[in-house]
Amino acid sequence: MRPVGLYQKTGLQRQLRSLRFFEKISPQLAAMEALLPELPANAFQDNLPTVMPAQGKTRYRVGLLLGCVQRLFNPAVNDATARVLTANGCEVVVPTIQGCCGALTHHQGQEEQTKALARQLIDAFDTRLDAVVVNASGCGHTLKEYGHILKDDPAYAERAKTFAAKVKDVQEFLAEVGLTATLSPLQDEPLTMVYQDACHMLHGQKISLQPRQLLRQIPGVQLREPMDAALCCGSAGIYNILQPEVAAELGRQKVKNLRNTGASLIASANIGCFVQISQQLEKQGTPMPVLHPMQLLDYAIRGVHLPSSRREIPVPDTGA
Repeated sequence: MRPVGLYQKTGLQRQLRSLRFFEKISPQLAAMEALLPELPANAFQDNLPTVMPAQGKTRYRVGLLLGCVQRLFNPAVNDATARVLTANGCEVVVPTIQGCCGALTHHQGQEEQTKALARQLIDAFDTRLDAVVVNASGCGHTLKEYGHILKDDPAYAERAKTFAAKVKDVQEFLAEVGLTATLSPLQDEPLTMVYQDACHMLHGQKISLQPRQLLRQIPGVQLREPMDAALCCGSAGIYNILQPEVAAELGRQKVKNLRNTGASLIASANIGCFVQISQQLEKQGTPMPVLHPMQLLDYAIRGVHLPSSRREIPVPDTGA
């Protein structure tokens, strides 16, 4: 991915897109290129310390998975997650050698590679932890399957079960242990938002109420519900690359349903959904902020205010 930054900044991306270059070569390649968001300046920097102390009394010691796609395309989510956890009494451990969780290879049926990645990740988090927290639902769903993925491995079968039992989506974890940090309003007036259910969260992990419970604790938030909330956005792991036309239609319908709520902001807890929905919003010429619930909680804890404009809410600086 490192050449992508140069590809975007030199104007080559804009030129090739205007020529429909990739569409002439391969629909899958064109779909992959079209999904590329603009890489942030800190895309290749893991600036989080290996251990971050809890603020106040330490309630829990948790490990944080950084993910692969998210740490490149939207690294601000990991920074926000770490701040929210420490603000709520968690000591956060970030293993430096953690690699891919194996979700994408698992989606493609590459089971041997998935098993190798699972073993590597289990080794990376082999320390005393109350939970392994994940902020991307696709990753979380796969990590919770490690007991099944490695069930025939004599050296890792029991370790995989123990590891999987500790895996929690960060929203699931925080809803379970409760927030202790004080939350401030995100705007002077009520803020209407809509929560988008990622399939790996809703169907795979059966998590639906917890994100909504957390968001409603932010003063002034009015949460609205879309039609067909369980409808897939079209991302679905690698589906939007393998079946771009059908995925695009699902994305268009999902964005239409989200916008029809009249909300001014979309909360989404999966990086694949974030990329897919953001792309469709851009295609339709209907800009609308898409933020992870951890970013919203982080802003509420730090007292960061969002601008009031419905159509243009820039993401505030997420510096610590």
